[in-house]
Amino acid sequence: MPIAIDTTLEYLRVKLGLNAAELQRYENKSIKEILDAEAAQGNQAAIQLAADMFTNPTRLIELFQLSDPNNKLIIMKLMTSQQLEKLLPMLEKEDLVQGLRYFTTDTLMKLLEKLPKEELVKTVFQLFSERQIIELMPEKQLDKLLTGVDMDKGMVLKNLKSIPEIYLRQMIESITGQEAEGTSAELINQIAQFGDLDYKNALRNMDIEAKRKLTLLITSSDNKYYNNFDADAYTHIIAREREKEETVKAMSVIRPEYLEKMLTQLPQDLLCIVTTQIDTEKFAHALIYKFPELLAKLIAS
Repeated sequence: MPIAIDTTLEYLRVKLGLNAAELQRYENKSIKEILDAEAAQGNQAAIQLAADMFTNPTRLIELFQLSDPNNKLIIMKLMTSQQLEKLLPMLEKEDLVQGLRYFTTDTLMKLLEKLPKEELVKTVFQLFSERQIIELMPEKQLDKLLTGVDMDKGMVLKNLKSIPEIYLRQMIESITGQEAEGTSAELINQIAQFGDLDYKNALRNMDIEAKRKLTLLITSSDNKYYNNFDADAYTHIIAREREKEETVKAMSVIRPEYLEKMLTQLPQDLLCIVTTQIDTEKFAHALIYKFPELLAKLIAS
């Protein structure tokens, strides 16, 4: 039998009540040819099975022994990439995540970079604490956040109160070139009076450790600011600091539709393996109602 599922012929023998001689006569015949021949001889079981194959998922599971992943794989290898991709939404989320293990670390990072930033940040939070994120983030990214057009200046000035005066003086002196004096409140007020360019340069010139503290105070009070960091800044940190297995596990927080889109990037042979995890009844139902032409081909070949 071309489909090469050994149990199929045995199932037909039992289901149709065939003896050894009759079975030998049907060797190398397709399922359709066997059923047609038996139906022509009045075999009611053959007539019923011929109808059930295209309407009854349970009967199809029995015929092709679809509970066996190897049998699913045989059929999936006959499917196109587009057909396989239609099976992905039928997989459990855990199975989608498992499929990510077939990607290299470099490819995983590229896929993460293409995610909506909110999905990427959710993944990052599974791998690092907020403090770790800020400690590992390149200084240019901190500058980008603190001086961005959507940064609330009032929030920056408010949190500067937690920064030691020595660093506030350094910020002012880097702009004015003159020694800065006054209380913390006076120093912050002076920074607030800077023009936009000087204000932003003062933040850029801030001591790196003080800058990290300021950034953490802001991002911790409003997590939306984590979306302002560049995607590749996150992926560089992940690739450097975490193993692939840890990263894949963390990606379980990503919404299923994005995981499905990622898996469409797998080579077809690997996509076949991933989709064999589909629930058997769902697969049989899909063959009957989504891929009837493929099912007809399987039965006729």
